[in-house]
Amino acid sequence: MTDENNGAQNSEVNVPTLNAIAQYIKDFSFENPNAPASLAPRSETPNIGISINVNARKMSETDFEIDLVLNGKSGDAPNVLFNFELVYSGIFRIMHVPADAIQAIVMIECPRLLFPFARQIVADTVRNGGFPPLFIDPIDFAALYRQRLAQVQAQGETAGNA
Repeated sequence: MTDENNGAQNSEVNVPTLNAIAQYIKDFSFENPNAPASLAPRSETPNIGISINVNARKMSETDFEIDLVLNGKSGDAPNVLFNFELVYSGIFRIMHVPADAIQAIVMIECPRLLFPFARQIVADTVRNGGFPPLFIDPIDFAALYRQRLAQVQAQGETAGNA
């Protein structure tokens, strides 16, 4: 019976794994440049623009630092209500995954795990800044990844034709 258990444990040794080792705010800024005027009631809903980017850095054979970068702005100059920049990061350990799948995991699954925490930080901060909480819609990181791959391929084709 002991041999059977050891055999089961040994077969599980090479199971693909993704572990979040740490999560943290790397950089964060919130500005309410026109307060208290910006807090006055409004008849129209202000424009809100949000951009999202994912950056990754390999730290070791198995560990990656992922930065989820969220930038947002409400209102137009000179009547900006608020703006923010959040770099929410995590260290992830990826083991026993085929080499050709690692980039997709790093750029899709890791930010997908970070996003709910970053979203909550933004919502709470905007609320604490005197505005209704800003709930960012869920992000399709797979679509962002495909879009980035298409851009890289297009740039490669353009460079090849030059």
